[in-house]
Amino acid sequence: MASSLPLTLRVYRTLSAAAVPLTPVLFKRRLRQGKEDPARINERRGVTGDVRPHGPLVWIHGASVGEVLAAAALIEKLRALNLRILLTSGTVTSAEIAAKRFAADVIHQYVPYDSPRYVARFLDHWQPSLALFIESDLWPNMIVAGAARRLPMVLINGRMSHRSFPRWRRFSGTIEALLARFEVCLAQSDTDAERFAALGSRNVVTTGNLKLDVQAPPADNARLERLMAVTRGRPVIVAASTHPGEEEILAEVHRELAGYFPQLLTVIVPRHPSRGEAIARLIAASSLHASLRSHEDLPTATSDIYVADTMGELGLFYRLAPVVFMGGSLVEHGGQNPIEAIKLGAAIVHGPHVFNFTDVYDALDAAGGAKQAGTPQALVKQIGQWLADPVARQASVDAAGHVVDQLGGALERTLSALEPYLLQLRLEMGAANA
Repeated sequence: MASSLPLTLRVYRTLSAAAVPLTPVLFKRRLRQGKEDPARINERRGVTGDVRPHGPLVWIHGASVGEVLAAAALIEKLRALNLRILLTSGTVTSAEIAAKRFAADVIHQYVPYDSPRYVARFLDHWQPSLALFIESDLWPNMIVAGAARRLPMVLINGRMSHRSFPRWRRFSGTIEALLARFEVCLAQSDTDAERFAALGSRNVVTTGNLKLDVQAPPADNARLERLMAVTRGRPVIVAASTHPGEEEILAEVHRELAGYFPQLLTVIVPRHPSRGEAIARLIAASSLHASLRSHEDLPTATSDIYVADTMGELGLFYRLAPVVFMGGSLVEHGGQNPIEAIKLGAAIVHGPHVFNFTDVYDALDAAGGAKQAGTPQALVKQIGQWLADPVARQASVDAAGHVVDQLGGALERTLSALEPYLLQLRLEMGAANA
């Protein structure tokens, strides 16, 4: 197997194996940073106390929250076929979301660090029957070891960003050796499909973006009623999944809008809740009053900005606000997924940097289902227009809903492409039960 690998991967495998004695140092640093769960750190070594369930096991891997949520509807479809699911991800926040969003029989594990020893432990224990990797989280040792064990591997919801594509082209032999080990690549768009094919994928199918088929996020009714009670009569806007560099801009946008809408409440939901305290200090330095949800505060009459620094509550705030600014788009992060907000009836405004969701935002903008605002002044103008004109706002919401309906269907196309593998698993289940 090793001799069939390009030099880059052979060097990577050697170095990652040699680095194992250094992992305790890495673990300690990540634990201090809050990036690991101390109770589950052994899962990073491929060690677990959980028992593998009997029968076929479908392993689904996604990097973090977005990928895990993208797989939610697919997981439910597979569960309906009586298949057991092993879900892996690499972040504490994604583990928290998995615990909240999925049934108890969906097994979540932290993905092991990509060393041959840890990967072997993981695969020896779980012995998955089918592996589905979401988007582009491609760990070389995991892929090489899976292929060596003749584990069928499929890349689903495949995405190759405009940034990653030229970088991988410089290491064409490396990426081809990895992609060629997947039996099929199910790409989000024709552009993604072309990029995967150019990089060495041998069987590429465009199935669409699973994130367009996600269900609206849930909300606790009692919490929603409390929020609605304390904000009744106030115009509310939400800035969702914000990143560093955006909150300063949003504070100034709030200040200007408040001149026209004196009771305005801006809810900032940072992409990483651990930044809540820092955001509150930044807002206070702007002479605005902030309340923190992590302190169990509710917005009061004097609250200008409510920092929702908690996990899994976007469904609450999308239901609360008629206008949502999608974060990660005023800075060069690439934007965040607007579909959940659209499905809950929010009008969408975003900045210019949405390259992670180019096709989605292009379609939304062209249809009037979202508006780009590249400057603070443009944000003030667009949000102000929608707050003052509910008819225009609803027209945008309706247009966005139509676009989402048109672009949907990725779930069914993905299931259709997976059918040969799922049929084999059902046959194995039948034989085991005979």
